[in-house]
Amino acid sequence: MRFVFSSHFSTSQFSVKFRFMQQNSWIPLFPEQASSFAWQVDALYFYIIAVTVFFGIGSAIFIFYFAVRYRETEKFGKGADIHGSMPLELTWTIIPFAIAMTIFVAGAYVFYNLYRPPTDAMEIYVVGKQWMWKFQHGSGQREINELHVPVGRKVKLTMTTEDVIHDVFIPAFRTKMDVVPGRYTTLWFEPTKPGKYHLFCAEYCGLNHSGMGGYVYVMEQRDYDNWLSGSVSGQTPVEAGKDLFETKLGCASCHQANNQGRGPTLNNLFGKDQKLTTGQTVSFNDEYIRNSILNPQNQIVEGYQPIMPTFKGQVTEEQLLSLVAYIKSLSGNTGGGATNQQSGSGSSSDGAASSSSTTVNTPNGVTNSTNTVNPRRADRGESANTQGSNPNAPANLSEPTRRQP
Repeated sequence: MRFVFSSHFSTSQFSVKFRFMQQNSWIPLFPEQASSFAWQVDALYFYIIAVTVFFGIGSAIFIFYFAVRYRETEKFGKGADIHGSMPLELTWTIIPFAIAMTIFVAGAYVFYNLYRPPTDAMEIYVVGKQWMWKFQHGSGQREINELHVPVGRKVKLTMTTEDVIHDVFIPAFRTKMDVVPGRYTTLWFEPTKPGKYHLFCAEYCGLNHSGMGGYVYVMEQRDYDNWLSGSVSGQTPVEAGKDLFETKLGCASCHQANNQGRGPTLNNLFGKDQKLTTGQTVSFNDEYIRNSILNPQNQIVEGYQPIMPTFKGQVTEEQLLSLVAYIKSLSGNTGGGATNQQSGSGSSSDGAASSSSTTVNTPNGVTNSTNTVNPRRADRGESANTQGSNPNAPANLSEPTRRQP
């Protein structure tokens, strides 16, 4: 049996390849640097490469030299006795140790900068699921597979997942972080260039892993404010959390502000230490709040009875994030928030850029020397998409073939 590929397929392949060569006269080895710490990551990487190349080539040269210089010249010859050299041994011990320590110190410095979010960062909540990213801004705007942020503003992503392990990876920002089920992880960056940058999932998460991507749109502050005003915000995470806390879940009946309820007050506790009945002290942070909602019997506050029921299976990951945001707000922590002061009424409910006369919201986008911002509408599942709100879900179509027997 022989297979014959149609001429249309071959022509299309050639056409695509030719257009790619026309648009890309050269292929960069690295994405551009678009965050405040991207240059630090690159500098450390190139330093390690330089050290590796230097010693790799040097070792090869010495091996070749010694193989020629001390090759066998007479059969059964006996070499001279060598009793060692203290200066030589100190040299090949001290120099590699010093180089290894510079790599360690530089690596620790870069790691500290990458994974210690600043306290004044604007907080955005992220939920990953097969195979899409859902973002919610502090002002309530929601996005799917797209993230709009202002240039020069520190941004903190608080992330979790509804199913398997995912990983947020933004190459231009030189940052990535696993998104793990049952816990919160954080990632932060400060974009330095307006533009459109790829967002990937860097952890294999199933059949359509390669399609779980999107874009980060970095805008000037004025354009970002215009984008916010053109997006329907609905409830902010704090407002949604307050509704759950006070009305739908009835948490406020036990956790009263005057500390007269059956549970401890939650005011002004975030970031402080909490003493448990076991004598252990834990930090009142995002992870503690989450665990207290889902597994309240594991961490009982000193002086209180284990009477709180579990809400596991009753709240979604997005509702958990809203509850965490509200409880944090009781301590004056609002996560940075957005800077938009304009009303978002009367605009599209898609949460993406609306049709407006501003530079960001027109088809022309925001253009710099290296990137073009063309905000698209994020699919909210309101269209006739049988895969719901996930634009990357594989369609239920039979596999096309161009082969014939």
